[in-house]
Amino acid sequence: MTAVPEPTTSPEGGDGYLERRTLRRGSAGWLLLTGLGVAYVVSGDFSGWNVGLAQGGFGGLAIATVLMGAMYACLVFSLAELSAILPTAGGGYGFARRALGTWGGFLTGTAILIEYILAPAAISIFIGDYVESLNLFGLTSGWPVYLACFAVFIGIHLWGVGEALRFSLVVTAVAVLALVVFALGAFTQFDPSHLDDIAVDTTAAGSSSWLPLGLLGIWAAFPFGMWFFLGVEGVPLAAEEAKDPVRSMPRALSISMGILVLLALLTFLASTGARGADAIKDAGNPLVVALEGDFGLSWLKTFVNYAGLAGLVASFFSLIYAGSRQLFALSRAGYLPRFLSLTSKRKAPYLGLLIPGAIGFALAAATGNGPRMLNIAVFGATISYALMALSHIVLRKREPGLERPYRTPGGIATSSVAFVLALSALVATFLVDKDAAFIALGVYAVALAYFAFYSRHHLVASAPEEEFAALAQAEAELSRD
Repeated sequence: MTAVPEPTTSPEGGDGYLERRTLRRGSAGWLLLTGLGVAYVVSGDFSGWNVGLAQGGFGGLAIATVLMGAMYACLVFSLAELSAILPTAGGGYGFARRALGTWGGFLTGTAILIEYILAPAAISIFIGDYVESLNLFGLTSGWPVYLACFAVFIGIHLWGVGEALRFSLVVTAVAVLALVVFALGAFTQFDPSHLDDIAVDTTAAGSSSWLPLGLLGIWAAFPFGMWFFLGVEGVPLAAEEAKDPVRSMPRALSISMGILVLLALLTFLASTGARGADAIKDAGNPLVVALEGDFGLSWLKTFVNYAGLAGLVASFFSLIYAGSRQLFALSRAGYLPRFLSLTSKRKAPYLGLLIPGAIGFALAAATGNGPRMLNIAVFGATISYALMALSHIVLRKREPGLERPYRTPGGIATSSVAFVLALSALVATFLVDKDAAFIALGVYAVALAYFAFYSRHHLVASAPEEEFAALAQAEAELSRD
């Protein structure tokens, strides 16, 4: 007996369907892909992570960062294998589609979209705050600045992916250089007694000077430990536009993760050791606050302020790219309205850039609540991590003979660590901002209703990710027969 196939439309989705939905291939080598991986994340080194000090103190955030770093490292190695197997723009959706079916693919892709649409909206608000604090052109943080961010940087993406990634690489290099210069300056004022200067809550279980909020503070700090790495998993979304993605994707993922670990270590220790964990735990601009005092480093403080703006721009710019490619892939396969995957003469998914940009701008202008939107983005991210790690486990067990040009060190054990830690981080989001978690669940519910009642009956079988999954189904039926 053969299995009942999952619902799809005609194999082609109409004459010339895929021809009107193509990206510019061969635009990015391993260096641009590495820059993209760092760009996704670098703004998190300049702000946001320090709130974890208020949740768990230095020791709590340090342990949380190590655990979340381990999660991302295991996830990145798993994704390196998966992206070499299926180098398409679908990224996590494509991996989950083959391993977990259409529902798993949609659940994963939707979670990734939540992350990559909400995060740029939040970062545009932070950019506005930086512009105002630096008194650039006399502007204040508000909708004109948010609109300018989306208009200018989406415009660069519409120009072409090669140009966009080169711009991102330059801005990212400036931000990384600034972090290194900051660390060198801040370490001249390093004092170990500053690390554990947060008041101890004696009522908290397991509390101490290193864990002032107790053992639970470690768990509550998980989402903030993620900020040193959040977004690096988006590199595979550039697979269709990469040069030799089978080789360049694993290389770029590994190198970018190594750079991010080094930056996290430098930033975390230099900031807390220079001024004190208590002084920076609630700061909107912790690196600048870390340099305040009679240090004779006023020039460095100004430099870091401007560099922080560069870091925000780099992450904003790259996250827009990632969101557009995930939306493009889901639309091309029919999970979302198909017109969203149409590409321009320059092979840019113009509606996939413009419509999420319009949504992001509207959210930023209407709410002005960057931290809340980032918490929603983190919730979506943790769901996608768990599902992508699970996809690696399922494919290793169910299809051991699948050709794997790159193999994850440690195999299933590696992806299992990522899976368990991702679920732990998902639960931790409720400890930090349960309202954000429930808002994300509400968005998820609406998307799932659309898929259940409409789009799962109108999928496009000829989309690359769907063909890849259909091949697995056909092979399974042949083996049963």
